[in-house]
Amino acid sequence: MLDFLAAAASAEAPPAWIQWLPIVGMIAIFWFLIIRPQMRQQKQHREKIAGIKKGDQVVTAGGIVGKVVKVDDHYADIEIAQGVRVKTVKNTIGDVVPPGGAAAND
Repeated sequence: MLDFLAAAASAEAPPAWIQWLPIVGMIAIFWFLIIRPQMRQQKQHREKIAGIKKGDQVVTAGGIVGKVVKVDDHYADIEIAQGVRVKTVKNTIGDVVPPGGAAAND
């Protein structure tokens, strides 16, 4: 029995890179399954917001649906009812509703 313990104690430790391999594997999994898809979604959202023009129907992050009346670099004026305009930050616009379509959350 003591011979078995002595043999186990004299065994060499594995190389350092093998100990880091599981951590590197977990980072790779997080990158490809979580971070990269989210970066792709953010890029699509930025492109969609940059393409907003007068007359587009949009949905804000708060759920307000309206028609874009005026657009500048950082803000968009949205008409939510006849004669009722709201000035919003462009980055808070969640989606652009296709012409003749329903809102994404309907």
